[in-house]
Amino acid sequence: MYGKQNLKDTIAINDRTVECPVKNCRCVVERQRHNFRREDRFMCPDHHIYISPSTFEYSNVKENLLWQSSVDLDFLKEVIKVKRECRMARDNSEDAVTWNIFRYLETSGQLNGLLSQIIQTTCHSSELIYWSYSAKDRGVWSELKKARHAFGENPKSGSEPDLIAVTDKTLLFVEAKLTATNNTQSKHTGQQYMHGGNGWYKHVFRSDFDTVAVQAKKYELLRFWLFGSWMAKEMNRDFYLLNIVLSKRDQDIEERFLPHAITNDQRHFKRITWETLYEYIVNHAPTSQKKETLKAFFENKTTGYKAGIIQKAFSIS
Repeated sequence: MYGKQNLKDTIAINDRTVECPVKNCRCVVERQRHNFRREDRFMCPDHHIYISPSTFEYSNVKENLLWQSSVDLDFLKEVIKVKRECRMARDNSEDAVTWNIFRYLETSGQLNGLLSQIIQTTCHSSELIYWSYSAKDRGVWSELKKARHAFGENPKSGSEPDLIAVTDKTLLFVEAKLTATNNTQSKHTGQQYMHGGNGWYKHVFRSDFDTVAVQAKKYELLRFWLFGSWMAKEMNRDFYLLNIVLSKRDQDIEERFLPHAITNDQRHFKRITWETLYEYIVNHAPTSQKKETLKAFFENKTTGYKAGIIQKAFSIS
């Protein structure tokens, strides 16, 4: 995996070509435009990456993953079978970042402690569901299937939280953002969401669908708030929608989303940052080689290039 220590601070880009971002590499490839493509003319033959002016993609997704055990890789293969789309080989993939960090938290026994600190409630026996895949159900989580059906979604294009954590008392949805923003806009009328679940929408939103999903461009957060709160009610659990963002981004997301949503002691929306996760791991996780590997990942992670200048992912000194 290439990080800031392996990559050039700046790369040469012109109308026809882009240079390989790996340090000391003189390879120049044809410039990509519009959609990213995995074609030989865009690949550095020495480093086996497909290059664009803004990012690069590994020829093998394993190169973008920290954890290479057969258990981890076999599990991820099962997850990908139900995941709607997979771009985890891309350097700026938020999915790869999510997997690398949360797979460590889960397998190292740190997940319960982290969640407890975030929501200020002790969490026990958490099950982590990646992109709708439940290990217990060996497929799409049955409770999410019920919610998709209740709100009239097509199973092949249904709502898919990045992570769902199920504890003894809480249900947590995690919507992770790296380079993308929370601005997502609906092209639909939203009738299925406003009337599904026996009219659950009116219990959890002050604003109508058009105001939230179209004008405020919070369509994705709307669906997760709607689904998660409905599922938590059905499961008799408190609900938390956690929005993970970079510390420098979406600093006012709570102020922009919460005026539309109805919160109470059982329903919560909270912004957290990737940098907060880093601090928790540094301060609370026991010393291990995996911890050091993840620390180095945080400290060297990049999110591609902007106008030829490398972009450091996390604000970590």
